[in-house]
Amino acid sequence: ETSKTINWRNGSARTILAAMTFVALLAGLGVLAGLLTTAAGLGGGLLLLICLSLVMDPLWALAATTPALLVGNLHRSWMYRARVRWPLVRAFALGAIPGAALGGLVAVSVPKIVIAALMLTVTVASLARAIGKVDLAAPPSAITPAGFVIGGLTGSAGGAAVLTAPLFLSAGLVGEAFSGTIAASGVAMHLGRIAGYGAGGLLTRELWLWAALLALAVTVGNTLGRRLRHLSERLPSGLLEHVVLVLCTALALTGLGRS
Repeated sequence: ETSKTINWRNGSARTILAAMTFVALLAGLGVLAGLLTTAAGLGGGLLLLICLSLVMDPLWALAATTPALLVGNLHRSWMYRARVRWPLVRAFALGAIPGAALGGLVAVSVPKIVIAALMLTVTVASLARAIGKVDLAAPPSAITPAGFVIGGLTGSAGGAAVLTAPLFLSAGLVGEAFSGTIAASGVAMHLGRIAGYGAGGLLTRELWLWAALLALAVTVGNTLGRRLRHLSERLPSGLLEHVVLVLCTALALTGLGRS
């Protein structure tokens, strides 16, 4: 089945077409993820993960998107390097790296339906936070433990990076300072995830190749998103984030139903 695996040794026209379609899908989703995250500040990685989990094994989607999102966050951190609040990043990373590594190890050993359910839970929580139904703000002293919890959720279900937003918003970050700081914090979480997935034997050579394609697409999307950022700032506050999260919730529900 194309949605689960592609037999690369079978040179039939149908297999080649399926492979080309999958490459185009990955490239398109990667560009969209980078564009949304850079333009809106968040949401693109969650959308990428949920979309891939609809056509691939959710655990494969978690592992394949992690190196790509790591590269994407490194790229955004570099673009906004002059505005990154490094003390906040360091405090967050102290909790996020071990939390994400532990979450990655847990993800490797639990049933796929649990992963899908966690993805849905994280997506709904992100939406509730975005529309003001849940207050997830935390004082500066709570950034390290919050990083551990969010890192653990990201490692086991992905997409929980959206939950870092209230931490940095409560610290007074806006604009490029917010985007750069949340990107640099994402680097820490994805490093922890890679450690966890690697220890669980999930990061195969083929998966690294797909992740490289995704990473290239995400960086292209980052560049486009930076150019379009001024357009998103003209929209009502939070509108783009809400639209993305509603879409992610709908996709997550669809994915859970297929698991």
